[in-house]
This record gives sequence, C-alpha cells and structure tokens, in this order.
Amino acid sequence: MTKFSELNLNAKVLKAIDEAGYESPTPIQAGAIPPALEGRDVLGIAQTGTGKTASFTLPMLSLLARGRARARMPRSLVLCPTRELAAQVAENFDTYSKHLKLTKALLIGGVSFKEQEQIIDKGVDVLIATPGRLLDHFERGKLILSDVKVMVVDEADRMLDMGFIPDIERIFGLTPFTRQTLFFSATMAPEIERITNTFLSNPARVEVARQATASETIEQGVVMFKGSRRDREASEKRNVLRKLIDAEGDKCTNAIIFCNRKTDVDIVAKSLKKYGYDAAPIHGDLDQSQRTRTLESFRAGDLRFLVASDVAARGLDVPSVSHVFNFDVPSHAEDYVHRIGRTGRAGRDGKAMMICSARDEKNFDAIEKLIQKEIPRIDNPLGTAPSDEGDNAKPDSAEGDKPKPRRTRSRRGKSDSARDTARDTADAAPAEATEAVATKSDAPAVAATEAEPVADTVEATPAKSADNDDKPRSRSRSRRGKPAEPAEPAEENASDTREPRESRENRENRDRSRGGQSRGQRGGGQQGKGPVGMGDHLPSFIALSFEERMTG
Repeated sequence: MTKFSELNLNAKVLKAIDEAGYESPTPIQAGAIPPALEGRDVLGIAQTGTGKTASFTLPMLSLLARGRARARMPRSLVLCPTRELAAQVAENFDTYSKHLKLTKALLIGGVSFKEQEQIIDKGVDVLIATPGRLLDHFERGKLILSDVKVMVVDEADRMLDMGFIPDIERIFGLTPFTRQTLFFSATMAPEIERITNTFLSNPARVEVARQATASETIEQGVVMFKGSRRDREASEKRNVLRKLIDAEGDKCTNAIIFCNRKTDVDIVAKSLKKYGYDAAPIHGDLDQSQRTRTLESFRAGDLRFLVASDVAARGLDVPSVSHVFNFDVPSHAEDYVHRIGRTGRAGRDGKAMMICSARDEKNFDAIEKLIQKEIPRIDNPLGTAPSDEGDNAKPDSAEGDKPKPRRTRSRRGKSDSARDTARDTADAAPAEATEAVATKSDAPAVAATEAEPVADTVEATPAKSADNDDKPRSRSRSRRGKPAEPAEPAEENASDTREPRESRENRENRDRSRGGQSRGQRGGGQQGKGPVGMGDHLPSFIALSFEERMTG
C-alpha cells in the first residue's frame, strides 16, 4: 500500500500529515498528487467523500514552500462554489501548512470588504474564494491575478449547477496562460468537459470510480409516499420523516435533512422543533455568522439534526454523520450523489433514506438511471393509507369530501334548472292555489309589493286587478334579460270580482296556453309564415320578390 512518505511531498507537509493522524492516501490522492507535483494539469473525477481536497492542497503547499507573495498578487487561487466549502478548504490549508510560513486569504460573501482588502494588501500565497466575491474585488482594483501559478477549481459540476460557468471562464482569462490547473469534479457534464478541453493542457486524468456513484458503505432506501389529500400532503410528509427518524432510534446519532427549497428548510426545521427534535436550518438566505454558528454546533455534536438546502450538499466534511434524509427528491440527479455522500465518509458506514412523492417519480427514475442501481423500497411508516396525523392536519368534517356546488350565472343565486323546475311547478298548480281577489284601481302598488318576492324565483300566476297586476312581471324577470311580453287585453268584466268560478278558470287556462305559445315562438318554434317579429302587420314591400323590387 502506498504511503504519503512515498509521494515526494515537502518534509514539513509530511510532518503535518503525520500529526493529523494520516498514513496512507486515498485512491484519488495517490493518483492526483504525483502528476501535480510534476507541474502537470490534473483532471480528477471521484465520488464525494474520497479526499479530493487533500488531493490538491498537499501538492500546492509543496510547490509554494519556496517563494514570496507580493501585495495584491496571490501566488495560487482556489475557487469553490459555496462559502462553507471555501471555509473548509481554508481549514485544510491551516492543518497542513502549520510548519510552513505561508499566508492565505478567504474571500467569501457575508464578510466585510475592508477586512478582506487589508489581508490582500499584505500579499497572500493562497487565495481561497467564491467566484462572485473574487470578481467583486478584481473590479474594485484591489486584486491582480497575473502572478497566479497554480489554479484549482473544486466541485466544478456544482459550479455548473449554480450558474458560475461564465464567471469561471472569465477568471481563467484573467490568469496567466502558463498557470498549472487542477480541476476536480464528481460528474462530467458536457459543459464541464468543454471547459476542460478549452483551459486544461494535456491533463493527467485521474478517475478512481465510475462517475456519479455512491460509496458502497452507504445503505440506501426510499419511501414511495402518496398523501391522502392534496391539502394534507405536506403535513403527512413531515410525519413520515419523523416516523423514519424514530424508527432508527439510537442508531441515528445525527443527521442532515435535505430539502429542495429554502422555504421548506425553514418549515421542516420549525416542525421538528415543535415535536421536540433538536434541529436547526441552514441555507443561503441566512446570515453568514448564523450559518457558521449552526455548522460549528453540528460538527461539535451539540446539534443533532441539520436541515439544509444544497448549500450543504457539497464539500461539508463532518465525518461522524450517521444518516442523511432526503425530504425532497433532488431535481438534479447528480445532487443525490453529493447529498448522500455526507454520510459514510472515510470508510465509515452510513444510511441514506429518501421520501419520494408522486410528482417526484420522474426525478427519482433519473437518479436510478444515473447511479445504475435500483434503490431499495422502504415500507411507508404511515401504512398504505396515510393518517391525518401531522403538525398542520385538520379534523375531518362530515361534509369534507362532498363536492362543492357548481356556481350558476343567475342573478339571485338560483340555478337555471332549479328556477325552471319552480316555474313549471307554479304553472301546473291548480287555479285554487293561485286564486287572487281583484282589488280596486287605487291599489296597484300594494299588489306589486306582494308579488315581488315570488317574481325573483318562480313564475307565479298573476292576480287579476283592474290595472297592471295582470302583466307577466315574474316571467319577464326570470328570463334573464329577455324583453317582457305585451300584456293581454283586459276583458270587459276583469274588475268583476263576482265572476263565476268556472269562467275565471277557463280564462286563466286560455291565457296560459297563449303564453306557452309565445314562449315556444321565442325558442325557435315559429308557427306563422311571416317574418319573425312582424306579427300580423306585414308591410307590403316585404312580401315583394327581389326582381319585383328591382324592376319597380
């Protein structure tokens, strides 16, 4: 087995490695360090958790052991996609360079520009930065990259996901052409391969494992979840997460819980706290000081559950993470490899579980296709029919599953079918139920007031009065905008309230039959031969043919 002492590293670097307790390099370290010490470009492809950081840190320190930095002109540059990964790389440099007189600067967001500028002005040997903050300092005229001898791009595929590729290309153009480039990634997307072909010169390709594979020491599993109702799915999904944690018991010493969205990170962390779990969120919208405190608390063992977005999926080295829970299926299949790589590091055993809802099945299929392995299914802890237990679940009501009534377009909230049924019922009612006593000619307002409520909903048989009460007011209002029909001519004895009962019934039946015929004509049942709307008064010129009108 190869040992670090056989890799021609600087003696002071070897002393720091020995004090850190390391003897043998990992496969990626054994493959990348020798060509890097020779000054060649290196393209390293390895799954997460295999020691890629030391693969470029150790040879860089050996190469920079001799020389002196100048103000604002760093001798080496390390680009990282996230603040946490950049801070971790800086910690590795502190560990392995404690016997060397080398200086470093960390340029990340959330920290004062003035403090960073003061360090750069003194001159640094190693500059560790995120692309955005690095370009900010360059555009301010506080940084010169023309003396960079070694440039490292760490987690290049994450750079691609975060949209940093244009910035990376610009930074490559600001550095000397003669620089040495060390390029590390867990996957090789076509865009990443294009960059390597453009900016790397005859690189030594070190690929210690098939791309996008998870460590064999990680036990994987997935729960195929389906909510009972759409409005309860999120609550039931959080309940499934708690059941999975409880099922692991004492074996789950600590865990990272990944969510796709920052809002879900906050919601899940708050839910876990509510149910007595020691949890805290970490994502990009939090202050850098809060993110640092949370991460340090998790590393120290004071925090059991770290609820995180993908900001914690890359490069965070917490060796003792026992479990990883994917609350959401990652939208990019490569992110799954990085997420579960937070556990089972350095040869340790780990366990990764994921909750897959129905809408995530497409992304889940892409993950299995990428890793070329079927992820074992885990029984839903809530059973086949998820219960309503949850932090936001509402009790069922007797009418909870009843369909909501359809909205209608009638003015008074009645449906057309209900109004028509009521009209037909009113028309078919016996004359005795609708008999009205005619009043004197000085009381039409009273009759109109009494008939108004009936007119809103049903077509009632109008009462006979001396003036206006025999107009079909209810019919005109219930036809939704149709013009009212002309009133029938009043009979000579309309005001005679002592008219025999049989005579009134015959007249009312005759009136209804005339009204029905009129409605039929409006609906398209034209029974006369004249034009529609002309009635019996047809002008003579309408009856002429076209030729007769032209010759006349």
